[in-house]
Parts: sequence; C-alpha cells; structure tokens
Amino acid sequence: MNVTLEKKDNVNAVLTVSLTPEDYQNDVKKELLSIGQKHPMRGFRPGHVPLPILMKQYGTDVRVQVVDKKVSKALTDYIVNNKIDILGEPMVSIDTKADLKEETNYEFKFDLGLAPEFDLKLDKRVKIPYYNIKVSDEMVDKQNESYRKRFGKQVPGELSAEDALIKGSMEELDENGNVKEGGIKVDRTIISPQFLKNADEKAKFVGKKVDEEIVFNPHTAADGNLTELAAMLNVDKNEADVKSDFKFHVNEILVNQDAEVDQEFFDNVLGKDVAKSEEEYREKLRETIANQLKSDSNYRFTIDAERVLKKKVGELELPDEFLKRFLQARNQDGEENKMEEQYPQMREQLVWQLIKEKIAHNYDVKVEVEDKMRLARYYAAQQFAQYGMTNIPDDVIDKYAHEFLAKPESSEQIQNRAFEDKVFATIKENVGLDEKEVSVEEFNKLFEK
Repeated sequence: MNVTLEKKDNVNAVLTVSLTPEDYQNDVKKELLSIGQKHPMRGFRPGHVPLPILMKQYGTDVRVQVVDKKVSKALTDYIVNNKIDILGEPMVSIDTKADLKEETNYEFKFDLGLAPEFDLKLDKRVKIPYYNIKVSDEMVDKQNESYRKRFGKQVPGELSAEDALIKGSMEELDENGNVKEGGIKVDRTIISPQFLKNADEKAKFVGKKVDEEIVFNPHTAADGNLTELAAMLNVDKNEADVKSDFKFHVNEILVNQDAEVDQEFFDNVLGKDVAKSEEEYREKLRETIANQLKSDSNYRFTIDAERVLKKKVGELELPDEFLKRFLQARNQDGEENKMEEQYPQMREQLVWQLIKEKIAHNYDVKVEVEDKMRLARYYAAQQFAQYGMTNIPDDVIDKYAHEFLAKPESSEQIQNRAFEDKVFATIKENVGLDEKEVSVEEFNKLFEK
C-alpha cells in the first residue's frame, strides 16, 4: 500500500491511497473462510465450503469492507503520523473511480482542507479594553428592595393591592345581575389580581376593602383558560366554560409586607453572621453586585479580545471551497444558496476558533478535572439561585455538579466552556488591559454599536 500527499496550494491538498491485490487478498480470503465457518451452505459441512463458491457469493461485499477498512486506517495513520493539521474531514475527490467488483489495483484520492499556518504572540503591547462597571447607590437600593420583598411576608391589610391575596366567596349572576338560581356558588376561594390576564377585570380587585363586593367575569379575567377557571370556580375542567358574571364578596385581604432590615434579614440574604449591621450588609451587597457585574465585564472583554486579536492576526487564508463542500455534505437538507449566505459567518467563527487553539497551543492551556468541576458547581448554584435558594450546602452543590458531568451533553458543554474560560484568562494575563470605569448606562451603550 502506498500513501502520498500532494499540496495544491497553502491550504488544499490531495492525499492518495494506492492498493494492489497483494495488499488486500489475504484479508479477503480470511474473512471469506470465517464466513464459511459461521454460515453453513447447503451440501457442505461448516468450514468446508470451497473458496471459489464463497468468493462468488460474498466476494464483492467482503472486498468492499476490507478495502474500506484498510484505506480508512491508512488515511488516518498518515494524517496523525505526519501531524497534518486539517479542517473538517477528508472528502473523497470527485475524480476517484474504483470498481471493487474486480480484483485489481485501486487508487483512492481524498481532498484535504489544511489549517493555515500563522503565529500569534501575546504581550503587554497588545491593548484590549476592559470595562469596570461602577456600583451606584441606586443599584444597592434596588437590590435591597428586591431582597426585602423576597424575604417579606403576607399580613392582613385594609386595602387590596395588585400583588395582594384576596380571600372571599363567589356567586354566579344571571343576565339581570341577580344571584342565579341553581348557579355556581363558591364558599371559599382566593384571587390575586396580578395573575388575572385581563387588565379591566384586574383593576376591579385593586383598592378594595373587607366586606366589599365585586362584580366581575371570571371567563374574561382568565382569558378563557379552562384550567384556571376550574380552579377559580371549584368545578371540573369540563364544566368550567362558564361565561356568566359573578359577585365576589371580600372576606380577608393579605398584603405583602417587606422584610424588616434586621439580623434575621441579613442572615437570610447573605448567610449567618456575614453582616452584623446595616452598613456591613450594604457593603456586602455592593460586593455581590460588583461580582455579578464582573461577569458582564468579562463577557465584554471576550468580544473586544476577539476583535483585537483577529485584527492582529490579519486575514487568514482558508480552503473556502473545500469547507463549503464539507459543510454542505454534513447538512444535506440545506440549500446550496443558503450555504453561500451562511458561510461568511461560519468562516469568522472558524477563524476565531483557530486563534483560540493557537493560544492554547502556545501557552499550554489544558482543561483539568478540577476546572470542569468548578464550572459544574457554578452551574448547579445558578440553578438553585433561579428559585431564590442562595445558601445551599456544599455537599448538595457537589451532588448536582457530578450529575452534570455524568451526562454527555452537559459534560461536553462544560468542557467547551472551561476551555474558553482558560483561553480568555490566558489572554487577559498576557495582554495589556486598557481599564476604564463606566456606569451601567455607558456600559450598555457599548452593545448598541
């Protein structure tokens, strides 16, 4: 077997694998004899089927399998052993013609897209903006208000608000506005105006007092949602499509009362004894907001780093036609003209990926197990935080983190994110940061460009 590589230009090559009958005949014979052992044929004992008969019945299929396996191995070994950096995967050249029905010499040609050769050195002369977002008193106040509402409680109130809970009873009315004889009657129900879908019906429940009566239409209020109507009217779903008005008698009003700013509140927000005074609490709150904004600053840094480093590297030569063909083959349902439209964006993504891989190679960036575990813990904590659960024990976080890493899909996502994080950390460490302090408004304007 002979393997040769011919470079067409800097980024395109053809790899040729040539075989003679001597390269595959013995393997074909072994496979046929194995078939003779495993698959009895009428008139012959297992293992005693003459080779010509096996060849006639199975020869072509076996030859195809043997040759395909040999060519694939030769192709892979040559690329790996010669450290050829390719883009995509080898594709059979359109001028490859091999009739495997005949036992003869074969020649297989494969088109290769070669990664461009370039170098990239990071030093402090490479300047990349880094925006530090100022934490204003207004931001601290807003976060404090949010926490006070979250850790508040419901207490009896004199006047209903949109987020109040209104307890009462309901009676169905007839077309004249009188209580309907034999109509639906609900002795106890609860309505929170904020969850009613119709603005006019919602407004009827705001600003009410105990013992007041409200005439409203549940069907309109729920926008015809039978599940919500069934719960409101205390009937089965198949009986809930009622469009009558109802009279609601207010028995009790529960309003939300913000949490008191005391030690219990500090502990609920930050953890036990993290802050012992309102001053300490607000300072910790400021630090928390600053850490949250740090992720926004880091995200903006990734955008600016990509822009600056692409400019530093300059235009990279890529095997564009090969890549279009490769991507089109992988997306067989896609239209060719759409590939032409989408390719420029794909090309930009590939260029950036090549730059990141070059940095990883030059600076020996490797993703370790602890890198993935750290990120998995972060994802687990974020999921709990979505439900307002901020002080979860470490062993619970670790349990969920291990579950993330055990699932192939989330594990791959974590691997890719960890690689990105380490590459950007390497960039940040080795370039010159042009640090700027900006307000949230100024920072947000950066994304309008």
